[in-house]
Amino acid sequence: MYCDDLPFWGFIGKLEEESWSLDGKGPKYYLFEHVQFNVFYNDDQVIETRAFSDPSHFVDITEDVETSVKFTYSVIWNATSIEFENRMDKYSRASLLPTHRQIHWFSFINSIVIMVLLMGLLMVLFMRHLKNDLKRLANGDEEEDKVVGWKYIHGDVFRCPPRMVLFSAILGTGTQLLTLVFFLFVLAFLGILYPYSRGALCTSLVVMYTLTSTISGYSTASFYNQFVETGWERSVLLAGFLSVGPLFVILFTLNTIAIFYGVTAALPFGTLVVILFVLTLVSFPLLAFGGAIGYHFRTKFQAPSATKRLPREIPPSAWYRKTPGQMFIGGLLPFSAIVLELHNFYASLWGYKIFTHSSVLLATFIILVILVAMLSVGLTYIQLTVEDHEWWWRSVLRGGSTAIFMFGFCIYFYAKSNMRGLLQLSFFFGYNACICYAFFLMLGTISFHASLVFVNHIYHAVKNE
Repeated sequence: MYCDDLPFWGFIGKLEEESWSLDGKGPKYYLFEHVQFNVFYNDDQVIETRAFSDPSHFVDITEDVETSVKFTYSVIWNATSIEFENRMDKYSRASLLPTHRQIHWFSFINSIVIMVLLMGLLMVLFMRHLKNDLKRLANGDEEEDKVVGWKYIHGDVFRCPPRMVLFSAILGTGTQLLTLVFFLFVLAFLGILYPYSRGALCTSLVVMYTLTSTISGYSTASFYNQFVETGWERSVLLAGFLSVGPLFVILFTLNTIAIFYGVTAALPFGTLVVILFVLTLVSFPLLAFGGAIGYHFRTKFQAPSATKRLPREIPPSAWYRKTPGQMFIGGLLPFSAIVLELHNFYASLWGYKIFTHSSVLLATFIILVILVAMLSVGLTYIQLTVEDHEWWWRSVLRGGSTAIFMFGFCIYFYAKSNMRGLLQLSFFFGYNACICYAFFLMLGTISFHASLVFVNHIYHAVKNE
């Protein structure tokens, strides 16, 4: 339950296992009829709330029959000297207990070790192989050049990727979501936003998503117009629906289920209409405005080497060098670095844990971004060495594949939890699907830009070929 955006818990009933030995009919289930709330306040602001059930007032609900229950509650108001700004300190101290602190430290050390090992592996890869490749190119020895496999695809590596409209829309939407996450962290560090202010969090998400639509339109149109001069309007329009479309469908479905069950999680019809009007009358005009700016200030893509008219045939390669194998490697390593903090995040989102330290979450997100970028560079180099020039889409897929592992962990988390029924099932997987989908777009965008910078850098050595 929540009181003034403060989470608190209390028992609503009890289970008597001892009845197995009394009548042999199974355990007894009792529902408490009375709850006492102890509210601590300072001046006119709520500081803390506690809930206690009265074990002397209960109803036996063991039998599967309709029972009329009259619930009552009482409130005791207690003055306290704790300031309103410090009311979350209790939850922060609880999350820093020795056991919790050890888990956070172990997770952080695990992430750092994986990042250091990966950096060492890439340093060996770059310092030994790539440096030797560049030396061979600098010597101008034709026999030595034949060893450098990625040199021979310099005329194909910068070829415009297929389905350019969708590709540009993914990059634009991913850039917008990254900007949104950045502003959320800023608000959290400024103390304006904290996790259990659900209303403020949802409002902030809608407002910031609407205002950052200009960034999505600009990023989409500017990238698209580097390769194609016309048709940027379709790409910008697709970018607008790429994130809002799936999100609105999922939220509408979940809201329908909530209305059917009659729970308070259902949004009023008026709220849905307001959100729809905000997206239609504010977000899409800002999206179009950003697209127009990107088109007006468009620049042509400056490739280090000219692109040939006909694409070079890609030689066959092993399974682990193809898209599924690289997606597995590119997703598994970053996921293994964040899995412990991801469990804590899910436990606070869907369980009983409190997560109030934004710094821990920010550090984990930074480590995730670094690992995705490093892996993308390494796997792109491995792909180019076997003369496979179709790296554009693959860089997005292997970066976003971490989100697939995150959703797989959602299935494991649900199976280990006590959540049951259609309502909990739909809300759990519906909201987690939205989160994982957003991470797919963000990490795919980071992965592509890291690979693009790397490919641009190494092909400057053969730009005069």
